[in-house]
Amino acid sequence: MTARILVVDDIPANVKLLEARLLAEYYDVVTATNGADAIETCENGKVDVVLLDVMMPHMDGFEVCRRLKSDPATSHIPVVMITALDDVSDRIRGLEVGADDFLTKPANDLQLMTRVKSLVRLKMLTDELRLRASTTRNIGIEELLSRRQPSEGTPPHVLLIDERPSSYERIQSMLRNKMQLDVATDPHAAFFQAADAPYECVIVSTAFADFDALRLCSQFRTFDGTRSLPIILLADPGEEKRVIRGLELGINDYLMRPIDQQELLARLRTQVKRKRYNDHLRASVTQTIEMAVTDGLTGLHNRRYLDSHLQTLFDRAVARRRPLSVMITDIDRFKSVNDAYGHDAGDEVLREFASRLRKNVRGIDLACRYGGEEFVVVMPDTEGEIAEKVAERIRAEVAREPFPAGKDGKCLDVTVSVGVSSLRRGLDTVADLMKRADIALYEAKRAGRNRVVAKAA
Repeated sequence: MTARILVVDDIPANVKLLEARLLAEYYDVVTATNGADAIETCENGKVDVVLLDVMMPHMDGFEVCRRLKSDPATSHIPVVMITALDDVSDRIRGLEVGADDFLTKPANDLQLMTRVKSLVRLKMLTDELRLRASTTRNIGIEELLSRRQPSEGTPPHVLLIDERPSSYERIQSMLRNKMQLDVATDPHAAFFQAADAPYECVIVSTAFADFDALRLCSQFRTFDGTRSLPIILLADPGEEKRVIRGLELGINDYLMRPIDQQELLARLRTQVKRKRYNDHLRASVTQTIEMAVTDGLTGLHNRRYLDSHLQTLFDRAVARRRPLSVMITDIDRFKSVNDAYGHDAGDEVLREFASRLRKNVRGIDLACRYGGEEFVVVMPDTEGEIAEKVAERIRAEVAREPFPAGKDGKCLDVTVSVGVSSLRRGLDTVADLMKRADIALYEAKRAGRNRVVAKAA
């Protein structure tokens, strides 16, 4: 996983050191020695993560971070504050101006690469969401991406797995009123608890007397329900090799005891933000697929879906030697509705017709808006005689009760013409089946409308 990392520091030796570490991991590295150049680089180039020194002349790192996070064009770029100052107030100030993470000099390679990799993954998610937002105009994504703190709105739901009361009670006090924290002391029960509840991050302690915490992390990564759940490993000093092994197994981040409250919050916020972006991306993909195959006005499937799915139903009917019927319906004199009452009234008529159509077909039937005022219903396992009766029921249902059209309560008398065809096994193609239904519809129109014509085998 490669990415472009911007290193910002006014001391050349520090820049060279970080650059060498990152290049060794095959990252693309760009550098800046002052805040103004850093902002310009972020505005003009593709930057995935910024490693930002705090103590710089003219414009310090806090001001650089504030400007980056306040600009919609750069607010989505993760920023890691790197400072020689180990003061809690500096960390708090960094988080307040929007920093995603922070490291204290000298940062060891494990800390540096873990944070960079985690934030690169987060940046990849935000890039995908921004691209999807621009192409689908999905309302809500930009608002989600613009949040500085993922805890705004719904508090993050976090599970802590730790058997030592002195440890989990301290973490409870750190996260009180900031996150919804559940504690599990039995790692076996905790696995099922994490699988059943909508947690957004899990913290796993290594300090179990007779249980390997990495075994639990491995189980989380092999089970579908927890595979994408962010994991933070809580380790003791001297357990660096264990942390590295955990990272190889798929944990997302780690914390070393003694725990700093601001570091804990920063790590959790990054992982929760990533989880929410990931969930939102999955939902966006699902919504995009639905939009691609659904008619926005009526809620029925559209012609694109019909064209791709009808062949499948046809092939299945032929292979299983089962009947298959198709009906094409057309709202009579629909153009006169639009001309006389406007397109809003026409849209209401189309929605109402789709509703009545849906009520009179089965769940296994495929009802689609074919285009304009034409609708198609594909009926698996349905003989032609039965399909004709269904078509007649739909025609009568439409004609029986006027359609509401307009806010003034007016109602319109609406009728439909229907053409029906059924599969001739061994003779038909999909095109033949649809063509006969279309001819039947034309005959219904020519014979006076408001009727059903069936093209029998």
